[in-house]
Amino acid sequence: MRAGAFAFDLRLTTNDLMTNDVHPNSHYHTPMQNTEPTERTVYSVSELNRTIRGLLESQFPLLWIEGEISNLAQPASGHIYFTLKDAKAQVRCAMFKGRNQLLRFRPANGQQILIRAKVGLYEARGEFQVIVEHMEEAGDGILLRQFEELKARLAKEGLFDEKLKQAIPELPRQIGVITSATGAAIRDVLSVLGRRFPSIPVQIYPVAVQGENAAPEISKALFQASRRKDCDVLLLVRGGGSLEDLWAFNEEQVARAILLCDIPVISGVGHEVDVTIADFTADHRAATPSAAAELVSPNQQTYVQKFQTFQLRLMRQMSARLERLNEQALWLQNRLKRQHPSSQLMQQSQQLDDLIQDLYSSFESLITDKKTALKYSLQSLLNNRPDQFIDYQQAQLQDLSSRLVYMSQLTIENKQQQLAGLSRTLQAISPLNTLSRGYSITRDAAGKTISNAGQLQKGDIMTTQLNKGKITSRVEELISEFPTLK
Repeated sequence: MRAGAFAFDLRLTTNDLMTNDVHPNSHYHTPMQNTEPTERTVYSVSELNRTIRGLLESQFPLLWIEGEISNLAQPASGHIYFTLKDAKAQVRCAMFKGRNQLLRFRPANGQQILIRAKVGLYEARGEFQVIVEHMEEAGDGILLRQFEELKARLAKEGLFDEKLKQAIPELPRQIGVITSATGAAIRDVLSVLGRRFPSIPVQIYPVAVQGENAAPEISKALFQASRRKDCDVLLLVRGGGSLEDLWAFNEEQVARAILLCDIPVISGVGHEVDVTIADFTADHRAATPSAAAELVSPNQQTYVQKFQTFQLRLMRQMSARLERLNEQALWLQNRLKRQHPSSQLMQQSQQLDDLIQDLYSSFESLITDKKTALKYSLQSLLNNRPDQFIDYQQAQLQDLSSRLVYMSQLTIENKQQQLAGLSRTLQAISPLNTLSRGYSITRDAAGKTISNAGQLQKGDIMTTQLNKGKITSRVEELISEFPTLK
């Protein structure tokens, strides 16, 4: 609570207490009943002071009071006594040893301070006083209070939650630095990056790091870097200074811009003892700008040593594998010797030599040049050309052609024999043979065969087919039945 925001009136008289009334402007109630006493109540001085002290301590909460120190006294007991005053009034203050040991500065007469205290009364003298619980310098004190209030509010919203923190890349492709282009921080950062891993490019986002324009420019740079995504990590750095100098990094808009940034942010603001809201919101905090640069840049020598270690390990593994393959090849060779005939053994031995040669060639090609692999691939293609397969297929084609001609001739002969047999059978049952024995076939004018006299009428024309020739005649007489043979 700011000074002057709370007013009170301590003008209690003996008559007020005797009548159990309190001042009409007070905001508290006494345990006494507001009735006319039936008899006179007499207080001792100590009872009076004790009652007033109880009223003061029970009705007033802890207050924030701002003023100037005067009449400062620091006796051997370790307590601090002083008067806190402004232009119109003053009040006695006491800060006991257990509290003043926590002070971060040395109080002095004429110094403007801010205290958190409770209202009380020194009973032995009947003097109104305040008991100081906390004291801070007025200038930075206000800023510290604003810092703590914003910190508590943002923490309650979850802006400092560890689950929101992004991982810092082990080997960034490019590093972004948001700071003043002319300050000592950028020189320290570039010096560290150049010493540790000079091949990593650096993108600088120049901004004001102090003053009214600092917070908007820092926020804009964070949004711009997040949108462009040129960098894998961002350094938000500034050299040391007072709390007021560093205040841009305690602004809420900067904290929220860090939270919304898609790129991991490392804060390195001020010296090791300086702490800002940006440190809590950032994905990682470094004590100084140089420490931030060291955190984000790997040690080049470490990577060189790692590469050398990997190279040695790879060579050892390849040598071990080559040894195992050689042992396997020797085992296969011995097995082939045990299972010969000699011709097969010679062929397998030759193939084994080829495989060993191919193994060495493949190993060398992986280390030197892929052209060797192409050469052996072409050689393998020539060794496996399809000439023999084509010759074999052509021989089969000729054999099948000969068999086709032979089977065709055989089929024609069989069909000719079948045709001759069918011709003889047809000849045997042909009507012409019947006619050659003296029979004939008679047809009417329409060519229909006549088998019954009832099919004709007198005067009809009919044709008789003989074995040789035809006879056309007219019907003169019809006899329906043949005479019965007796």
